[in-house]
Formats: sequence, C-alpha cells, structure tokens
Amino acid sequence: MSATLQSLWPVPLARQRWSGADAANPVLARVFQAMRATAPNAGAGFYASEDDLLDRVDLPEFTALVQFIASALQSAAQQANAGIWPPGRQALQLQLMGVWFQVQNGTAFHDIHTHGNCSWSGVYYVQIDPLAQRSAHPDLGALNGATRFYSPMFPLLGGAHMDMGNAFLQNATLDVTPQAGDLVLFPAFLPHKAMPYQGAQDRIIVSFNAQIRAPGGNQIYPYAAV
Repeated sequence: MSATLQSLWPVPLARQRWSGADAANPVLARVFQAMRATAPNAGAGFYASEDDLLDRVDLPEFTALVQFIASALQSAAQQANAGIWPPGRQALQLQLMGVWFQVQNGTAFHDIHTHGNCSWSGVYYVQIDPLAQRSAHPDLGALNGATRFYSPMFPLLGGAHMDMGNAFLQNATLDVTPQAGDLVLFPAFLPHKAMPYQGAQDRIIVSFNAQIRAPGGNQIYPYAAV
C-alpha cells in the first residue's frame, strides 16, 4: 500500500496588477495627500486615514479601483475554496468592512500585525518609487518599501528543532517588492509588515478588509461533539 502525503492548511496569497492603474493612480495620490494635509493627526513620516473611504471618496477612479478589488477578491476566494464550498451555495455576499489609505516615507514602517473582523485583507499600491530607484538606497536596499509576510508557523520556530527534515518550514517570510498598480490579497490572519521606506515619492497604499458570507449561514462543517 503506497503512502499518501497531504499538504494541509495552505496559505493562499494572490498578486495582480490593475490595468487602470496608470490613469487612476495620480488622481488617487493627489486626493489622498489632500485628505492627509487636512487631517488633525497627520504625521511627518507615517499617516493612516480612518477606514471609511467608501463613504468619503466619490470619484470615478476610486469607484473603479473598488470594483477591481472586489472582482479580484471574488476570484481569489473561489480559487482558495475550490472543492470546499458546497454546491448551491455560490450566491455569496462580499462586503468590504473597511477601506483606508496609508502614506509612508522617511524610513517609517508599520510593524508586524494582523487584521480582525474579516476573512480576507489586501493592499493596493497607489504610489511608490520604481524598484531600481528605491533598491539603490544605501541602507534599505531591495527591501525599501517591501511588504513582508510571515508564516503562521513563525511564532513556533524559535523553540523548534531545526534540521533537514523540516527544511520546508525554515523559510518563514515572504517579501513582496511592489510596483505602483499591484494588488496583493491574503488571509486576514497572516502576519505582515510594511518595511521601512524612504524615497523621492511617498509610498501610498490602499488597505481593506473583507467578509464573504452566505445568505443561509457560513457554517460548512458540523461542530464536533463535546
């Protein structure tokens, strides 16, 4: 009898480029900078808006971005849940629970964190220096402005015995070096960090949280007996 090796609990991550980025991003960058300039808590190196942009921004460029994000989320969730969603429960409702922007420069960073009250999160890069330009930074190098993702196993590795048998666990981070116009989607529980950034242009991103619910309820598997 041959043995079967299962790879359990994978962590999906999707990356996609928006075709409308070149036209929309300059407009979005100007609007977000204007909003930041009038905010009472605008910081010099790092600024995060409130998560109510869906109510505050009424622009065709922003509407188009939100539509792109929603379509990408639907596609990523369908692929991640292929073979798991039961037949007949495809009339799912996607809701963005919060959308906000962040501005970063002067080697500011956003430390390791996760997102709550959602199943999926994501980041869209509105503005950032080109990769070759920011990689030339004498101290930050190629990680200048990158987004780092951490394996869910990362907190356990400090006390783990490491040898060649668990080499598949030992590369515990993934660094995404973005371009303006890139969208990255990931499960909300996945720890991540905005690495320090310094550039001629501010690093401007749109972040968001999403829930995907079924009208008849979200339970897929029966509860175990207690």
